[in-house]
Amino acid sequence: MNGPDKDSIYPLKHYSRLCFLKNIIKNPNIIVGDYTYYDDFENVDNFEKNVKYHFDFIGDKLIIGKFCMIASDVKFIMNGANHLTNSLTSYPFTIFGNGWESAMAGKSYPHKGDIIVGNDVWIGYNATIMAGVTIGDGAIIAANSTIVKDVVPYSIVGGNPAMEIKKRFSEDTISRLLELKWWDWDVERITRNIQNLTGVDLDRIVE
Repeated sequence: MNGPDKDSIYPLKHYSRLCFLKNIIKNPNIIVGDYTYYDDFENVDNFEKNVKYHFDFIGDKLIIGKFCMIASDVKFIMNGANHLTNSLTSYPFTIFGNGWESAMAGKSYPHKGDIIVGNDVWIGYNATIMAGVTIGDGAIIAANSTIVKDVVPYSIVGGNPAMEIKKRFSEDTISRLLELKWWDWDVERITRNIQNLTGVDLDRIVE
Protein backbone atom coordinates (compact mmCIF):
# COMPACT_ATOMS: atom_id res chain seq x y z
CA MET A 1 0.00 0.00 0.00
CA ASN A 2 1.07 3.59 -0.57
CA GLY A 3 -0.34 5.37 2.45
CA PRO A 4 -3.86 6.41 3.38
CA ASP A 5 -6.36 7.69 0.83
CA LYS A 6 -5.85 11.47 0.67
CA ASP A 7 -9.49 11.85 -0.37
CA SER A 8 -10.88 10.09 2.70
CA ILE A 9 -12.54 12.21 5.37
CA TYR A 10 -11.65 10.03 8.35
CA PRO A 11 -8.32 8.27 7.75
CA LEU A 12 -8.40 6.50 11.14
CA LYS A 13 -10.93 3.71 11.07
CA HIS A 14 -13.78 4.09 13.59
CA TYR A 15 -12.47 7.52 14.72
CA SER A 16 -14.35 10.62 13.56
CA ARG A 17 -12.57 13.35 15.54
CA LEU A 18 -9.59 13.43 13.19
CA CYS A 19 -10.06 14.26 9.53
CA PHE A 20 -8.10 15.04 6.41
CA LEU A 21 -9.11 18.67 6.50
CA LYS A 22 -9.47 19.51 2.81
CA ASN A 23 -12.25 16.94 2.52
CA ILE A 24 -14.62 18.71 4.93
CA ILE A 25 -14.01 22.36 4.01
CA LYS A 26 -16.98 24.14 2.45
CA ASN A 27 -15.71 27.74 2.28
CA PRO A 28 -13.94 28.39 -1.06
CA ASN A 29 -11.69 30.95 0.65
CA ILE A 30 -10.16 28.21 2.81
CA ILE A 31 -7.64 26.20 0.77
CA VAL A 32 -5.99 23.11 2.28
CA GLY A 33 -3.38 20.70 0.91
CA ASP A 34 -3.39 16.91 0.85
CA TYR A 35 -2.88 14.91 4.06
CA THR A 36 -3.19 17.91 6.36
CA TYR A 37 -5.22 16.74 9.33
CA TYR A 38 -7.32 18.41 11.99
CA ASP A 39 -7.92 16.72 15.34
CA ASP A 40 -10.78 18.04 17.50
CA PHE A 41 -11.84 17.04 21.00
CA GLU A 42 -15.52 17.22 20.00
CA ASN A 43 -16.29 17.54 16.30
CA VAL A 44 -14.14 18.28 13.24
CA ASP A 45 -16.82 20.67 12.00
CA ASN A 46 -15.50 23.06 14.64
CA PHE A 47 -12.61 23.92 12.32
CA GLU A 48 -14.54 26.34 10.13
CA LYS A 49 -16.24 27.76 13.22
CA ASN A 50 -12.77 28.63 14.51
CA VAL A 51 -11.90 30.62 11.39
CA LYS A 52 -13.22 33.85 12.86
CA TYR A 53 -14.43 37.08 11.19
CA HIS A 54 -14.06 35.49 7.74
CA PHE A 55 -16.56 37.50 5.72
CA ASP A 56 -17.16 36.82 2.02
CA PHE A 57 -17.23 40.52 1.13
CA ILE A 58 -13.64 40.95 2.34
CA GLY A 59 -12.32 38.08 0.24
CA ASP A 60 -9.27 37.18 2.31
CA LYS A 61 -8.05 33.60 2.27
CA LEU A 62 -6.77 31.01 4.70
CA ILE A 63 -4.24 28.87 2.81
CA ILE A 64 -2.78 25.76 4.46
CA GLY A 65 -0.20 23.50 2.84
CA LYS A 66 0.25 19.74 2.78
CA PHE A 67 0.98 17.39 5.68
CA CYS A 68 0.14 19.91 8.40
CA MET A 69 -1.01 18.86 11.87
CA ILE A 70 -3.61 21.10 13.47
CA ALA A 71 -4.77 20.51 17.03
CA SER A 72 -8.14 21.19 18.64
CA ASP A 73 -9.25 24.77 19.28
CA VAL A 74 -6.72 26.39 16.95
CA LYS A 75 -8.19 29.73 15.85
CA PHE A 76 -7.54 31.88 12.80
CA ILE A 77 -8.50 35.56 13.16
CA MET A 78 -9.23 36.96 9.71
CA ASN A 79 -9.37 40.57 8.50
CA GLY A 80 -13.02 41.06 9.35
CA ALA A 81 -11.90 41.52 12.95
CA ASN A 82 -9.89 44.65 12.15
CA HIS A 83 -10.86 48.12 13.43
CA LEU A 84 -9.33 51.51 12.74
CA THR A 85 -6.16 52.00 14.78
CA ASN A 86 -4.83 55.39 13.65
CA SER A 87 -8.07 57.33 14.07
CA LEU A 88 -9.27 59.09 17.21
CA THR A 89 -11.54 56.13 17.95
CA SER A 90 -11.63 52.54 16.74
CA TYR A 91 -15.41 52.29 17.29
CA PRO A 92 -17.29 50.90 14.20
CA PHE A 93 -20.05 53.53 13.97
CA THR A 94 -21.06 52.60 10.41
CA ILE A 95 -22.39 49.13 11.16
CA PHE A 96 -25.13 50.54 13.40
CA GLY A 97 -26.65 52.91 10.82
CA ASN A 98 -29.33 55.32 12.00
CA GLY A 99 -27.40 58.39 10.89
CA TRP A 100 -23.96 56.80 11.36
CA GLU A 101 -23.79 55.17 7.91
CA SER A 102 -21.29 57.67 6.50
CA ALA A 103 -18.70 57.34 9.25
CA MET A 104 -16.35 55.38 6.97
CA ALA A 105 -16.89 57.42 3.80
CA GLY A 106 -13.54 57.70 2.03
CA LYS A 107 -11.92 55.43 4.58
CA SER A 108 -11.24 51.70 4.83
CA TYR A 109 -10.51 49.23 7.58
CA PRO A 110 -6.99 47.78 7.85
CA HIS A 111 -6.40 44.72 5.66
CA LYS A 112 -3.36 42.70 6.65
CA GLY A 113 -3.64 40.03 3.96
CA ASP A 114 -4.19 36.30 3.83
CA ILE A 115 -3.09 33.81 6.46
CA ILE A 116 -0.67 31.38 4.83
CA VAL A 117 0.49 28.20 6.56
CA GLY A 118 3.27 26.29 4.82
CA ASN A 119 3.77 22.53 4.59
CA ASP A 120 4.62 20.11 7.41
CA VAL A 121 3.57 22.67 10.04
CA TRP A 122 2.45 21.52 13.49
CA ILE A 123 0.07 23.92 15.26
CA GLY A 124 -0.53 23.04 18.92
CA TYR A 125 -3.70 23.16 20.99
CA ASN A 126 -5.52 26.49 21.31
CA ALA A 127 -3.01 28.50 19.29
CA THR A 128 -4.29 31.69 17.65
CA ILE A 129 -3.05 32.87 14.25
CA MET A 130 -3.69 36.50 13.36
CA ALA A 131 -4.55 37.96 9.95
CA GLY A 132 -1.70 38.50 7.51
CA VAL A 133 0.66 35.99 9.12
CA THR A 134 2.75 33.55 7.09
CA ILE A 135 4.03 30.42 8.82
CA GLY A 136 6.98 28.81 7.06
CA ASP A 137 7.41 25.17 6.11
CA GLY A 138 8.31 22.81 8.94
CA ALA A 139 7.52 25.26 11.74
CA ILE A 140 6.11 24.20 15.11
CA ILE A 141 3.65 26.44 16.98
CA ALA A 142 3.44 25.71 20.71
CA ALA A 143 0.10 25.23 22.46
CA ASN A 144 -1.69 28.41 23.58
CA SER A 145 0.53 30.65 21.45
CA THR A 146 -0.65 33.82 19.71
CA ILE A 147 1.05 34.35 16.36
CA VAL A 148 1.14 38.03 15.42
CA LYS A 149 4.04 38.04 12.94
CA ASP A 150 5.58 35.74 10.36
CA VAL A 151 7.23 32.52 11.48
CA VAL A 152 10.36 31.42 9.64
CA PRO A 153 10.65 27.86 8.30
CA TYR A 154 11.67 25.08 10.71
CA SER A 155 11.51 27.26 13.79
CA ILE A 156 9.72 26.52 17.06
CA VAL A 157 7.75 29.45 18.47
CA GLY A 158 5.65 29.91 21.57
CA GLY A 159 4.09 32.45 23.91
CA ASN A 160 1.81 35.47 23.69
CA PRO A 161 2.90 37.16 21.55
CA ALA A 162 4.86 34.20 20.21
CA MET A 163 8.64 34.42 20.09
CA GLU A 164 11.14 32.07 18.51
CA ILE A 165 12.33 29.44 20.98
CA LYS A 166 14.85 27.76 18.68
CA LYS A 167 15.48 26.46 15.20
CA ARG A 168 14.70 22.80 14.66
CA PHE A 169 17.87 22.17 12.65
CA SER A 170 21.09 23.80 11.49
CA GLU A 171 20.84 26.41 8.73
CA ASP A 172 22.43 23.95 6.30
CA THR A 173 19.88 21.24 7.08
CA ILE A 174 17.00 23.74 6.83
CA SER A 175 18.24 24.87 3.41
CA ARG A 176 18.46 21.27 2.22
CA LEU A 177 14.98 20.46 3.51
CA LEU A 178 13.48 23.51 1.83
CA GLU A 179 15.14 22.47 -1.42
CA LEU A 180 14.02 18.85 -1.00
CA LYS A 181 10.31 19.75 -0.56
CA TRP A 182 9.46 16.17 0.37
CA TRP A 183 5.75 17.07 0.67
CA ASP A 184 5.64 17.52 -3.12
CA TRP A 185 6.95 14.03 -3.85
CA ASP A 186 4.63 11.40 -5.26
CA VAL A 187 3.16 9.18 -2.59
CA GLU A 188 5.25 6.19 -3.68
CA ARG A 189 8.51 8.03 -2.97
CA ILE A 190 7.16 9.26 0.36
CA THR A 191 6.26 5.69 1.26
CA ARG A 192 9.77 4.47 0.33
CA ASN A 193 11.22 7.10 2.66
CA ILE A 194 8.89 6.79 5.66
CA GLN A 195 11.68 5.48 7.89
CA ASN A 196 14.07 8.14 6.64
CA LEU A 197 11.64 11.03 7.02
CA THR A 198 11.04 10.04 10.65
CA GLY A 199 14.80 9.78 11.24
CA VAL A 200 17.53 12.40 11.52
CA ASP A 201 19.88 11.63 8.60
CA LEU A 202 19.07 13.51 5.40
CA ASP A 203 21.68 11.53 3.51
CA ARG A 204 19.54 8.39 3.81
CA ILE A 205 16.80 9.83 1.57
CA VAL A 206 16.31 7.69 -1.54
CA GLU A 207 14.76 8.36 -4.93
